[in-house]
Amino acid sequence: MGRIRTIARRSFLIGSAALLGGVAFGAVMYRRPHKNPLPEQLVAGEAAITPYVLITPDGITLIAPRADKGQGAYSVQAALIAEELDVRLDQVTVDPGLPAPVYYNTALASDLLPIRSTNTNYLADLARRVADAPVKFLGIQITGGSTTVPDGYDKLRHAGAVARETLKAAAARKTGLDTAQLTTKDAHVVLPDGTTLSYTSLAATAAGIEPADAPALRDPSEWRYLGKPMQRLDMVAKSTGAQEYGIDVQLPDLLHAAVRLNPRRGVVISHDATQAETMRGVRSILPITGGLGVIADNTWRAMQAAQAITVEWGPAPYPAGMDAHWQALSDSFTKEQIDSQYRDDGDAAVAERPITAEYRAPYLAHAPLEPINATALVTDTRIDIWTGTQIPRFIQSNISALTGIDTDNIHVHVQMIGGSFGHRLEDQVVRHAVELAMSMKGTPVKLTYSREEDFAQDFTRQIAMARMAGSVTSGNVETCDLGIAMPSIIASQMGRQGFPAAGPDTQIVAGAWDQPFDIPNYRVTGYRAPDLAPISSWRSVGASTNGFFHDCALDELIHAAGADPLAERIRLCNHAPSRKVLEAVGEMSDWGSDMGETRGRGVGFCLSFGVPCAVVVEVTNSAQGIRLDKVFAAADVGRIIDPVNFEAQVSGGVIFGMGHAINCEITYADSAAQQTNYHQYEAMRLYQCPEVTVRGLENGDRIRGIGEPGVPPAAPALANAIFAATGQRIREMPFNKHIRFV
Repeated sequence: MGRIRTIARRSFLIGSAALLGGVAFGAVMYRRPHKNPLPEQLVAGEAAITPYVLITPDGITLIAPRADKGQGAYSVQAALIAEELDVRLDQVTVDPGLPAPVYYNTALASDLLPIRSTNTNYLADLARRVADAPVKFLGIQITGGSTTVPDGYDKLRHAGAVARETLKAAAARKTGLDTAQLTTKDAHVVLPDGTTLSYTSLAATAAGIEPADAPALRDPSEWRYLGKPMQRLDMVAKSTGAQEYGIDVQLPDLLHAAVRLNPRRGVVISHDATQAETMRGVRSILPITGGLGVIADNTWRAMQAAQAITVEWGPAPYPAGMDAHWQALSDSFTKEQIDSQYRDDGDAAVAERPITAEYRAPYLAHAPLEPINATALVTDTRIDIWTGTQIPRFIQSNISALTGIDTDNIHVHVQMIGGSFGHRLEDQVVRHAVELAMSMKGTPVKLTYSREEDFAQDFTRQIAMARMAGSVTSGNVETCDLGIAMPSIIASQMGRQGFPAAGPDTQIVAGAWDQPFDIPNYRVTGYRAPDLAPISSWRSVGASTNGFFHDCALDELIHAAGADPLAERIRLCNHAPSRKVLEAVGEMSDWGSDMGETRGRGVGFCLSFGVPCAVVVEVTNSAQGIRLDKVFAAADVGRIIDPVNFEAQVSGGVIFGMGHAINCEITYADSAAQQTNYHQYEAMRLYQCPEVTVRGLENGDRIRGIGEPGVPPAAPALANAIFAATGQRIREMPFNKHIRFV
């Protein structure tokens, strides 16, 4: 992993034209598999059949390398393997495994390319295959971008099939029978006479057999688990409070730590820790990157001592107040700031009486429920880290650079994550934990950020602004010219990982330029604003703001044309699966039926991560304010692996998107975040939550993920419903600045 920075600094960049340099590696090298890391951990009688299946005399372990952040990733990965391995999920243990290049994310790169997901021609597919090359060669192991299922759909089923056929070969060797005479069922090889041999009893024999080569995968008609309702593996543990997360890690002689960091992201000019040093339980107070750390005998005492330190903070590298942040965006709508113009159809210059609007979306915190934490044990030759993370190999590389210890001796033990929404794509807490643990070699140190430090230090969702100019004619939308200004998410986030910033950032226009509509004059321009407060990936990334901008702009144009909001979207739609999603949500919501004078219905649509998702929101305009009544959502992921989790992810994404649109923002004063905890950053309240109905479609041309696509269309659907009920256009989030909700 240490070579990631080396290659990156040679401008081998994911998401840019240089990606095409991947062909230089050659097909032979590309096909060469990464080393299976499991055999290094084996003892006699154990078999590591592929990097995903470990069989010992004591049991079967399935390796699920994509992080589980509460979205059910462990369960779906296990099901993909189990379907072909022919085991029940109650017969296996699921483990995230140790970081390794073989667990690189196959699906990661293609969505970073400036190619519409609806484009399936030869050159587009070739570019996607080429884009996979650098991700594989660098062994980039990342969970994100709704890629867990697309990445694992073929890969994990193949791993299960290889293991199954290898175990059959082991049984054939043991019994003298031909493999063609053998079948499998529920973790056993079945002999012709009905006798069964457990997989675990075959481990020692299987260890000496070359894994089966490319066995055929089962036809979906033969599936026992996939495509059918499944109970997630963590259901009971989470329902009973038994689930363990990173914050629950316990080790012998464990010490606890807290931090006091510069709220302006600058340096420490001076500090006085005299009072803190005398407080009960405090072991030491140390300087760390960006602030100070306290080690104590429990977390509460460490946090109390951290607050007792008097600190003079250095200035921020970004503007002090929000007016300057918004002004920086406004000033970015210039030819010199153009980052991309991937969509430019017809002539988008509106000559006379254009319809115009400006939209704004604020910074947002990730604010996961589990406090941010990491535990580190440092010795002279080895480092062990226990944390929930989406980037385990980046952690190895970064900690190696920090400590000088080789990545092979840095062991990241990935934990279940209690919510992320993109937060765990950062590793600042791990770096701080290791800095503190280096002063306590041989003793484990658990660092937990206070909620206030998490809000202050979060790398938030991007701030963004959009401007629309358009025209209509004869009841149809004729022109849509949408400009979007935001800082580069990729440059900010990947810059912290040592990657240089170069080339256009597709996230500036994601969820806008690639929408499946045939508008005669249609242009989407991305304007790269200067770096402001540091930002990062937030659930649905660029589409989280751009879905709101694009769909609300389209809704305004449709209204100006006097057309029906849903019918006109369907008429303009040039992508069959997207059109069917729009038709489905119309049917679900009984679109067009009379709702009465005080009620309104709005539709929102966004194609993100290759998934078309449409949402209809129904609201009531009461004397007390807007009440959310019902929500209908339809999405197409090509094939639904688990209908239960599909429904949960879509409904959860919609609620997440609407709740943040209604209530949430992060603002800066004196360069510090003003919101310090949940009382100033409220999610949607239970009494506000509407009834949500979900429908999944399977018309897409390839398998897709569903963790994020429910978010982008939720806010515009709500804004459009409010307009239908009140006549008031909401063009800025959070909506509660402009309208009251009950």
